[in-house]
Amino acid sequence: MGIFKVPMPKNEPILDYAPGSTDRAALEIELKKLKDNPVEIPMFIDGEEVKTDTRVDIFAPHNLKLKLGFYYQGGEAEVQKAVDAALQAQDGWESTPWEHRAAIFLKAADLLAGPYRHHMNAATMLAHSKNIYQAEIDAVCELVDFFRFNAYYMQEIYHNQPGNAPGIWDRTDHRPLEGFIFAVSPFNFISINGNLPSAPAMLGNVAVWKPASTAAYTSHILMNIFRDAGLPAGVINMIFARGAAIGDTVLKNENLAGIHFTGSTAVFQNMWKTVGTNIANYKAYPRIVGETGGKDFIMAHKSCDQKALTVAIVRGSFEFQGQKCSASSRCYIPQSVWSIIKEDLVTMTNELKMGDPEDFSNFVNAVIDESAFDTITEFIDYAKNADDAEIISGGKYDKSKGYFIEPTIVVTTNPNFRLMEEEIFGPVVCIYVYDDNEYAKTLHILDKTSPYALTGAIFAVDRKAVELAERTLRHAAGNFYINDKPTGAVVGQQPFGGGRASGTNDKAGGIQNMLRWASPRSIKENFIPPHDYKYPFLG
Repeated sequence: MGIFKVPMPKNEPILDYAPGSTDRAALEIELKKLKDNPVEIPMFIDGEEVKTDTRVDIFAPHNLKLKLGFYYQGGEAEVQKAVDAALQAQDGWESTPWEHRAAIFLKAADLLAGPYRHHMNAATMLAHSKNIYQAEIDAVCELVDFFRFNAYYMQEIYHNQPGNAPGIWDRTDHRPLEGFIFAVSPFNFISINGNLPSAPAMLGNVAVWKPASTAAYTSHILMNIFRDAGLPAGVINMIFARGAAIGDTVLKNENLAGIHFTGSTAVFQNMWKTVGTNIANYKAYPRIVGETGGKDFIMAHKSCDQKALTVAIVRGSFEFQGQKCSASSRCYIPQSVWSIIKEDLVTMTNELKMGDPEDFSNFVNAVIDESAFDTITEFIDYAKNADDAEIISGGKYDKSKGYFIEPTIVVTTNPNFRLMEEEIFGPVVCIYVYDDNEYAKTLHILDKTSPYALTGAIFAVDRKAVELAERTLRHAAGNFYINDKPTGAVVGQQPFGGGRASGTNDKAGGIQNMLRWASPRSIKENFIPPHDYKYPFLG
């Protein structure tokens, strides 16, 4: 026996896939293999592949003629089977020593960083229309970091023990939750897909995992990695099903122990409402952890580094087509700065090449599907027809070959313009130009404009301006950046999450999130218990 320690985690290095490199060559081989071999994707329940009569085809968002495969969609029967499998696996998984649970996910990290790396990146490029850099930092590096850092956080949680009085041994037993976790993951980050079911599982919980349908292709690979790493049957059960087939079976189940969610605010609020309505039916109060989006900002002061600001707007707004919860989609720029950077910003944006991610010169690729395309372009059309706004770059779109939308910059004279308030989740940024002398006032406008509070950035050299922004915007962002774009949070460095309508701020990539999946039990052992009921004061 021993008191074990997991390897000290370090952030996974990012490969650059430079032309002529062996990594680039290996990636290109994987891209060809995947395009030539469409994949059949079953659900994965109780260690078995599950197929149904309902097949849903998967096409590349940037090439609607490229069929990548299909997945099997389940119904209430399959969802119930997943719940039953998780509950059946619960006792065995909970009693598995923590170091063996850690070893499974540490192995998953090494599999992903090693033999699965190029395969996963190629799949992400094709199914999610991410360029290689966006795929690498998400589908490989961040998820590897989640596995390794979460194992370390688990160790820290278990090692956190109380003090003791003489003759007493106090200790804390960090138990998993009773029941199953319902993990609902989005399309935009493969790392989130992998983290939502695995973070609770690492601490001894079992999960029913529903990835977004548009993430079925890469979620299938994640499930294969879990299997290859030795995850026992039933611990994580992956289902593809419509919401109607899930509601009663999962959300009203008496054994629902928690929800780990990333997605839309409306869906999360509806799930919370369902839990609230059924609160008396559960064996315990379900833990609800969610991240639901944002209306992320860049605030500039007249003292800002203008070049840095310009680059931050372009990268923060248009990387991965603005389909990041953290993407900057509203900017507040003083008039004196705007008059200088406007031309450079438009020039830089117009230089961004758009197209197939297999062309490594393309910065921008396609949005995820037709529904997203229609929603985003409706915002663009609204701006085109508005009297208090002007499109100064982009504004064009086309879905004949793929779901392509030009990076679009909108300038408005109205700080409460619709595009300054509502989440767009696409390559559209709206800019409000304010009077240089109204910096403090504009900070308050920013704070009150949107219901979200996920990420935000301040650009200023003047330290008093930074201090004022940090104080005024204290609750406006869960991740706040000074002289940097509001995207790109790194596991172990900037734990991620926000408040207000952006979620429960339980900080994925930090120990805070892992603590939500443990239920502490305080144990007191008295080595020499009293034999007389009488206290000294009775003498």
